[in-house]
Amino acid sequence: MTLVSLATPALLVFLFLSIGLWDKGRRGFVLAIRSLWLHRMRAFLSVLGIIIGTAAVIALMAFGEGSMQDALEDIRRMGANNIMVRSIKPTETANTSQRSWVAIYGLTFADFEKIATIPCISRMVPMRIFPQEARRGYRGVNSRVVATIPEFLDIHNLDVKIGRFINGDDDFHLRNVAVLGSKLASRLFSFEDPIGKEIQLGTFYYRVVGILKEHSQGGSIGSEDPNLDVIIPMNTAKVRFGEKIFQRTSGSRSAEKVDISQITLSVTDIDKVRPTGDIIRRILETHTKQDFTVSIPLDRLEEAERAKERYKLLLVLIASISLVVGGIGIMNIMLATVTERTREIGIRRALGAKQRDITLQFLIEAVVQTSLGGLLGIGLGLGMVLALPWITETFLATRLPSKVHFDSISWSLATAVGVGLIFGIYPSRRAALMDPIEALRHV
Repeated sequence: MTLVSLATPALLVFLFLSIGLWDKGRRGFVLAIRSLWLHRMRAFLSVLGIIIGTAAVIALMAFGEGSMQDALEDIRRMGANNIMVRSIKPTETANTSQRSWVAIYGLTFADFEKIATIPCISRMVPMRIFPQEARRGYRGVNSRVVATIPEFLDIHNLDVKIGRFINGDDDFHLRNVAVLGSKLASRLFSFEDPIGKEIQLGTFYYRVVGILKEHSQGGSIGSEDPNLDVIIPMNTAKVRFGEKIFQRTSGSRSAEKVDISQITLSVTDIDKVRPTGDIIRRILETHTKQDFTVSIPLDRLEEAERAKERYKLLLVLIASISLVVGGIGIMNIMLATVTERTREIGIRRALGAKQRDITLQFLIEAVVQTSLGGLLGIGLGLGMVLALPWITETFLATRLPSKVHFDSISWSLATAVGVGLIFGIYPSRRAALMDPIEALRHV
């Protein structure tokens, strides 16, 4: 894309010189405009493919770039220096049909102590995550409890909107305090100020001390919406909820015992991230069943960036099909125009016009058409980029991400001009090679 954006100004300067400064080129440009104006509807229909193709290039590139950029930002928010170690429920545990059974799996506090001995780890944050309904009076919202320590806020790049986050004293004194996700706060409290008020989790009440800013779904703390989370101190969760989490499904009663749902750790040097991940896997080899997973955002980030380039190229190829089809349409119309203007060509040749003059005349007409089509397409594409996010946000309650680059505009305009040059050569040469005498006899 960079080479194209660098070559575009040179191409446009060349066209400006050939059309605007040369005397013959200037006359040809005026004649081309007059000819197109005489057949306005035909000219518009002939460049419609160029308009649509150019708009498609800009819109697809903008929305594709915006979507990929959002995905990359989600991964970057996890931290390129971070590693996530998660507990996962083994398959044989998930498929059990016993009516009353305690599933013991996942990371333990002993695993946490072993991982903490790795020298290049700068900080570690344990989390215990489980579903729990949060209630405020008659309102109830299905949410998740995230029991953790104060360093959770920094390692996950989160921000407090109002109030404060949990601190060391809360954890040490087993205080019933909670920090709410933005969506959960709005659903439970509507237009009230939540700070200082209480919510109910299970049989205990927790005082709300802070509200987090809204952040993207998924990411580093699971695949569910983190804006519906309730964050409480780790030691408080151990005492209030115990070590076993009971769930009732389809009339049966089951329990799970998981010490730690996730450990997020930060490595001092980005070059040591992958080796540290390998060390953690070796430490956890003592687990008899596959009940953990090690996720390295750096790997996902690099793969996503490679996928972004491939995705961008694919979008360009798809959108370019419209430009090629539009070019073929212009060539067909110009061939019909050459036949229609055979007598005019014969008269011009009889009055002294040379073959290169006829070639230049029809070539300029083709380039003018595609250039105007490209400019109209750019306007249409930018209009789509501005309008569609507003439409989706207004009617679908979700904003379509977009990001316009100069590369996509310059590339689409350069391609439109190039299409005019390429597909205009054959009709121009066909017009120039006509026998003047035979052309004058044409009726």
